[in-house]
Amino acid sequence: MKKRTLRDDEKALWDQVARTTVPIFPGRKPPQLDLDVKLPLTTTSEPPASQADAPAARIPEFSIGSKAPTATRIPPSAGPAAPKMDAKAYRRLSRGKLDPEARIDLHGMTVDQAHSELIHFILRSHTKGRRLVLVITGKGTGPGPTGPLPYQRGILRRQVPVWLSQNPVAPLILETTPANIRHGGDGALYVYLRRRR
Repeated sequence: MKKRTLRDDEKALWDQVARTTVPIFPGRKPPQLDLDVKLPLTTTSEPPASQADAPAARIPEFSIGSKAPTATRIPPSAGPAAPKMDAKAYRRLSRGKLDPEARIDLHGMTVDQAHSELIHFILRSHTKGRRLVLVITGKGTGPGPTGPLPYQRGILRRQVPVWLSQNPVAPLILETTPANIRHGGDGALYVYLRRRR
C-alpha cells in the first residue's frame, strides 16, 4: 500500500484554517496535529499491521436496492388485549345493548377545551357513581384548513384515548372501547368506569 504525506499547498491551507478559527473553550490548549500523516491512496480489505491483533467489527453486507437489516426483531402482536371487565358485560357493551348513563360531545371544541371538559366529565361521572359513559369525538372527516402544511384530521379521535390512559382519570377507568354503530361507531368511545370505593 502506497502512502503519501500532505503537500505544501495542503499544509498552507490547513495553517490558514487554523489561524482563522476561534476556540470553543478559550482556556484549553489546542491539540497539536501531526501534519505528516500518511494517507492511503487506495483502500484494501486487510487491516494495517497495528490493527491486525484487534478483533474486527462485523459489518453486515448491504447493497443498493436491498432492505437494511433490522437491529431488533419486534415480536408479532398477540392481538387485542383481553377486556378487564366481565366477559358477558363486555359482549353486551360491544353489541350496543348497554345504554350509557351520560354522554359528552367534544365536537367543535379546541384540543385544550376538549381535554379540560373530558377530564371534568369523567371525574364528575365517577363521583356520581355512573358506570358507563359515552365520549363522542367525531370521526374527523370535516374540511381541514387549506395551506402548504399537512393537516391530520380527527385529532380528538386520536387524543382522547391517550388522555383517558393518563392521570387523573386512568385509575377510575376499567375499560375503553369503540362505541357500537348505534351510539356513534368509530366517532365515539364507551368508557366503563370502576365502582366507587
